[in-house]
Amino acid sequence: MIAGQNLERIVVTRDPADTRALAGALAAVARAGDLISLVGDLGAGKTQFAKGFGAGLGITDTIVSPSFVLMAEYRGRLPLFHVDLYRLADTAEALAGGLIDERQADGVTIVEWAERLADAMPDKRLDVLIDGAGDDPRRITIRPGHATYTRYLTAVPGTVETADAGLEAGR
Repeated sequence: MIAGQNLERIVVTRDPADTRALAGALAAVARAGDLISLVGDLGAGKTQFAKGFGAGLGITDTIVSPSFVLMAEYRGRLPLFHVDLYRLADTAEALAGGLIDERQADGVTIVEWAERLADAMPDKRLDVLIDGAGDDPRRITIRPGHATYTRYLTAVPGTVETADAGLEAGR
């Protein structure tokens, strides 16, 4: 969260296609060096988000969760470094595995299970928090951790269902 500000958008997606479409729209404003932290339970849609983001970058390769290789690299408008920390216990294990390197400055890094790297994650990032599992709709909170990431808030399509209005109505 940006110090002193509570900037975020909450979007509701009804199915994996909606999640991919949202991520694809966000990818339009991606810049080299961006870091995106994905947080959500198993089956929440983190990999669907990564697939949509990759498609938005023009990546035509099939994006899969790199749980066993820890990081996969894809080529598009910007390189996409897709990191999955599911199998790692803590920050030390991730850093020892060489998951952070200088190549990532030239592309976008998406980190699934980012909470496992919490101590080492810089504030300069975009947090994407996904609530929901199974066939239920997802509540996706998009939260910039630095002012340079607020461009992602404006990239949320006006046609998506936001929970912001529902939250206001429920007060």
